Amino acid sequence: MKKVFIVLSLVIAQLTAYSQERKHTEKFEQLEYELRDPNEYRTASGAPGYKYWQNEADYTMEIVLDDETQSLSGVETITYHNNSPDVLKYLWLQLDQNVRAKDSHSYSTATNSVVHTSPDDRRGNSVGGMLDPTFDGGFKIASVTGTDDKALPYIINKTMMSVDMPKPLKPGETYSFKVKWSYNINDRMKIGGRSGLEYFPEDGNYLYTIAQFFPRMCVYSDYGGWQNKQFLGSGEFTLPFGEYDVKITVPADHVMGATGKLENADEILTAEQKERLKKAETSDKPVIIVTQKEAEKAEKKPVKETKTWHFHADKVRDFAFATSRKFIWDAMGVEIGGKTVMAMSYYPKEGNPLWEEYSTRVVASTLKSYSHYTIDYPYHKAISVHTDRIGMEYPMICFNYGRPDKDGKYSDRLKYGMIGVIIHEVGHNFFPMIINSDERQWTWMDEGLNTFTQYLAELDWQANNPKEADYPHRRGPAKNIVPYMSMDKQFISPIMTNSEQVQQLGNNAYAKPATALNILRETVLGHDLFDRAFKEYSERWAFKHPTPADFFRTMEDASGTDLDWFWRGWFYGVEHTDIAMTGIRKFKIGESETETFKDAVTADDEFNEFTAQLSEEQKEQVAEKPFFYEVNLENKGGLVMPIILEFTYKDGSREIKRIPAEIWRRNDEKISKVFNTSQEVTSIVLDPFEETADTDITNNYWPAQELPSRFEIYKEKSSGGN
Repeated sequence: MKKVFIVLSLVIAQLTAYSQERKHTEKFEQLEYELRDPNEYRTASGAPGYKYWQNEADYTMEIVLDDETQSLSGVETITYHNNSPDVLKYLWLQLDQNVRAKDSHSYSTATNSVVHTSPDDRRGNSVGGMLDPTFDGGFKIASVTGTDDKALPYIINKTMMSVDMPKPLKPGETYSFKVKWSYNINDRMKIGGRSGLEYFPEDGNYLYTIAQFFPRMCVYSDYGGWQNKQFLGSGEFTLPFGEYDVKITVPADHVMGATGKLENADEILTAEQKERLKKAETSDKPVIIVTQKEAEKAEKKPVKETKTWHFHADKVRDFAFATSRKFIWDAMGVEIGGKTVMAMSYYPKEGNPLWEEYSTRVVASTLKSYSHYTIDYPYHKAISVHTDRIGMEYPMICFNYGRPDKDGKYSDRLKYGMIGVIIHEVGHNFFPMIINSDERQWTWMDEGLNTFTQYLAELDWQANNPKEADYPHRRGPAKNIVPYMSMDKQFISPIMTNSEQVQQLGNNAYAKPATALNILRETVLGHDLFDRAFKEYSERWAFKHPTPADFFRTMEDASGTDLDWFWRGWFYGVEHTDIAMTGIRKFKIGESETETFKDAVTADDEFNEFTAQLSEEQKEQVAEKPFFYEVNLENKGGLVMPIILEFTYKDGSREIKRIPAEIWRRNDEKISKVFNTSQEVTSIVLDPFEETADTDITNNYWPAQELPSRFEIYKEKSSGGN
């Protein structure tokens, strides 16, 4: 033991400087170098600029679904509004059904190998579980004409179609044209797909979930011009807003749910169904509109007659529908922003009893949660449709899995999976159906933001349903991303990677950005600042086309926090969090002398000696907090993160100390920090609440503890260990 006279301020200064070499790091450099320059369309604050514009597309459609041939045909009139400052010589449309055309790039670019499959393999001979080269898929374009029925020149480039107008479309002008088309509906149970049909051999009926079913306008934007990335199967759909007026002819015994308001309810619904629907508006639990008994009766005696459903929707970016004679239909009203929104579900008897119990209640809960964190839900309804093995979203309607066994039994895993997918798909009404990001370029902007908000909505569901106390949160909690972040970096892509190029879509576009935003909310900003900024982003970009720069800048602008280091690390990089405590030095200072004693993680015996006299003021400070602990930290994973330390004292009390990530700004590899305390510390834990996605917790303890890493725990669970 060494005894020396010392000045308190010198102790702090010298200990802090110990092994604290300054080293330039790029992790805190301005992100502006990576982002598009602000302009009159998109400001440096992240808000739409004073000259912001976006083009619009209105649709009038007449559709016929042939239940005998399982085909769809239609004619649409598109009115395109050029609100841009540019002159457009031609228009580009998306032909998404062409992903199943025999000459599709989806086949030619797919990589595969020879595998043995059993005769009852439900994937059939699909490519990537989605395609079948023997299926006669893709749009059959019968004609493209002006409203005068004169043919217009057009070129089809796989999943894209260009239409030449008679003359260039100037800024502020509109142009209307017609497309007549048809296609064979895919059996999604055999060859997959986001939409399609399911056949029920027990009763000989079909359930149709129909989307991407019409040639749709591409987005023409200030940041990218025409959207021209081919649809290869993963990248979803970037679409302009507009007004839809759609008439759909189906068998007369079908029940249909669709985007938009039903315009001819008096013709379509019975008096009893309308009465039930009215009752549902003020009910605090789902009301059955079409009963299971009524649906089963329709299943047994299909009719040949047809009827036409008429829907109208304003300010939507797409249209989808589901139809079947098998549908049970229930609904309930939910108050959002002073108005009643109808939460609805459509499902066959095969979905019961699970769907009748949960689906519509989950829809209602989701609308409340998302409206709280983003904007009030603006549409008059939100629909959940039962399918098997799928989850997909469209304005006001989504398709969700969750089918019990034939005897009606189901596991907790299936129940929670169904609840989670309904929350997720209903949540997509907000991201990207209203806050309308470019899904093909930046998948995380809809999937990641939505998965994060889904996690918050799941917490709300759990809080409001005590019997769901063990709700399993798959994505959101920081520790759940550890196995992915621990992987070999050659198998990991930055979040900013587009959906067709990304290595692992689920982890990259859903889980990692959701985790990042949860960490930003819980650890970096706190709930108040984060929620304020997130809501500001949602309000600014509702019914508009935001880019990543708009999100990053708004979150900083509304929170008053420079987050460039966070976006750079989490969204542009592939490094992981692994911060280690590499050594502890302990000092105790007496009233007029200093004791230094070794009890460190490292074997470092070298200590600095000081000689000086304490002033009376310094003696008072020493008497109050005589213990000093120098904590040495090493950033082994490369991702800079805040430091959270839990100190346990000799009397058993604990204290949490939080240090911002900027502590790494002059050296992102090794740092040290001195803490002085009023009593002796018995242990220190780094990241005690597992909130930074630290991949190795074995180096997070002083004194050291023998612990398996989180990745080792995950591997043990995956291999069936207890």
